[in-house]
Amino acid sequence: MSGDTTNNNHGTMVNMAGGQGNVGINYGTVGTPDDRLRVAVEELTRLLQGLRPHLSPEQAQTVDEALPELTPDRAALRQRGLVLASVAQIAAAVGTVGQPVVDALGRLIALLA
Repeated sequence: MSGDTTNNNHGTMVNMAGGQGNVGINYGTVGTPDDRLRVAVEELTRLLQGLRPHLSPEQAQTVDEALPELTPDRAALRQRGLVLASVAQIAAAVGTVGQPVVDALGRLIALLA
Protein backbone atom coordinates (compact mmCIF):
# COMPACT_ATOMS: atom_id res chain seq x y z
CA MET A 1 0.00 0.00 0.00
CA SER A 2 1.58 3.24 -1.05
CA GLY A 3 1.01 6.61 0.70
CA ASP A 4 0.18 5.28 4.17
CA THR A 5 -2.33 7.65 5.77
CA THR A 6 -3.31 7.45 9.37
CA ASN A 7 -6.79 8.36 10.44
CA ASN A 8 -7.20 8.59 14.19
CA ASN A 9 -10.79 9.11 15.23
CA HIS A 10 -10.96 9.74 18.95
CA GLY A 11 -14.62 10.60 19.01
CA THR A 12 -16.11 13.98 19.75
CA MET A 13 -13.59 16.52 20.96
CA VAL A 14 -14.31 19.80 22.70
CA ASN A 15 -11.74 22.49 23.37
CA MET A 16 -12.72 25.31 25.70
CA ALA A 17 -10.60 28.29 26.61
CA GLY A 18 -11.91 30.27 29.54
CA GLY A 19 -15.51 30.97 30.40
CA GLN A 20 -17.63 30.03 33.37
CA GLY A 21 -20.05 27.19 33.88
CA ASN A 22 -18.90 25.40 30.73
CA VAL A 23 -20.85 22.22 30.14
CA GLY A 24 -19.25 20.96 26.94
CA ILE A 25 -21.53 19.19 24.50
CA ASN A 26 -25.07 18.72 25.68
CA TYR A 27 -26.57 15.71 23.96
CA GLY A 28 -29.84 16.21 25.76
CA THR A 29 -30.22 16.11 29.49
CA VAL A 30 -27.24 17.04 31.61
CA GLY A 31 -27.10 15.68 35.13
CA THR A 32 -29.76 14.33 37.41
CA PRO A 33 -32.98 16.21 38.19
CA ASP A 34 -31.37 17.33 41.45
CA ASP A 35 -28.32 18.62 39.54
CA ARG A 36 -30.54 20.58 37.15
CA LEU A 37 -32.48 22.06 40.07
CA ARG A 38 -29.28 23.08 41.84
CA VAL A 39 -27.93 24.71 38.66
CA ALA A 40 -31.23 26.54 38.09
CA VAL A 41 -31.23 27.90 41.66
CA GLU A 42 -27.59 28.96 41.34
CA GLU A 43 -28.32 30.72 38.05
CA LEU A 44 -31.35 32.52 39.47
CA THR A 45 -29.39 33.59 42.55
CA ARG A 46 -26.54 34.95 40.40
CA LEU A 47 -28.95 36.83 38.14
CA LEU A 48 -30.81 38.33 41.09
CA GLN A 49 -27.58 39.57 42.61
CA GLY A 50 -26.72 41.20 39.28
CA LEU A 51 -30.16 42.80 39.12
CA ARG A 52 -29.86 44.53 42.51
CA PRO A 53 -28.26 47.76 41.17
CA HIS A 54 -31.37 48.29 39.01
CA LEU A 55 -33.84 47.96 41.87
CA SER A 56 -35.45 50.43 44.21
CA PRO A 57 -34.51 50.04 47.89
CA GLU A 58 -37.82 48.27 48.57
CA GLN A 59 -37.35 45.88 45.64
CA ALA A 60 -33.76 45.16 46.70
CA GLN A 61 -34.96 44.37 50.22
CA THR A 62 -37.53 41.92 48.86
CA VAL A 63 -34.84 40.23 46.77
CA ASP A 64 -32.49 40.11 49.77
CA GLU A 65 -35.22 38.42 51.80
CA ALA A 66 -35.95 35.96 48.97
CA LEU A 67 -32.37 34.84 48.36
CA PRO A 68 -32.08 32.59 51.46
CA GLU A 69 -35.39 30.96 50.46
CA LEU A 70 -33.94 29.83 47.12
CA THR A 71 -32.55 26.42 47.91
CA PRO A 72 -32.20 23.39 45.62
CA ASP A 73 -34.93 21.61 47.59
CA ARG A 74 -37.86 20.74 45.33
CA ALA A 75 -40.43 20.40 48.11
CA ALA A 76 -39.35 23.63 49.81
CA LEU A 77 -39.44 25.60 46.56
CA ARG A 78 -42.92 24.29 45.76
CA GLN A 79 -44.08 25.72 49.10
CA ARG A 80 -42.37 29.03 48.41
CA GLY A 81 -44.48 29.99 45.44
CA LEU A 82 -45.19 33.43 46.91
CA VAL A 83 -41.45 34.15 47.11
CA LEU A 84 -40.97 33.10 43.49
CA ALA A 85 -43.97 35.19 42.43
CA SER A 86 -42.61 38.26 44.24
CA VAL A 87 -39.24 37.88 42.55
CA ALA A 88 -40.92 37.42 39.16
CA GLN A 89 -43.01 40.55 39.68
CA ILE A 90 -39.93 42.60 40.56
CA ALA A 91 -37.99 41.28 37.56
CA ALA A 92 -40.87 42.05 35.22
CA ALA A 93 -41.26 45.54 36.69
CA VAL A 94 -37.70 46.57 35.80
CA GLY A 95 -38.25 45.71 32.15
CA THR A 96 -35.66 44.38 29.75
CA VAL A 97 -32.90 44.24 32.34
CA GLY A 98 -35.05 41.85 34.39
CA GLN A 99 -35.90 39.51 31.50
CA PRO A 100 -33.04 37.06 32.22
CA VAL A 101 -34.41 36.67 35.76
CA VAL A 102 -37.92 36.05 34.40
CA ASP A 103 -36.50 33.44 32.01
CA ALA A 104 -34.50 31.75 34.80
CA LEU A 105 -37.60 31.65 36.99
CA GLY A 106 -39.51 30.01 34.16
CA ARG A 107 -36.85 27.31 33.85
CA LEU A 108 -36.83 26.78 37.61
CA ILE A 109 -40.61 26.52 37.83
CA ALA A 110 -40.62 24.02 34.94
CA LEU A 111 -38.27 21.82 36.97
CA LEU A 112 -40.70 21.90 39.88
CA ALA A 113 -43.63 20.61 37.81
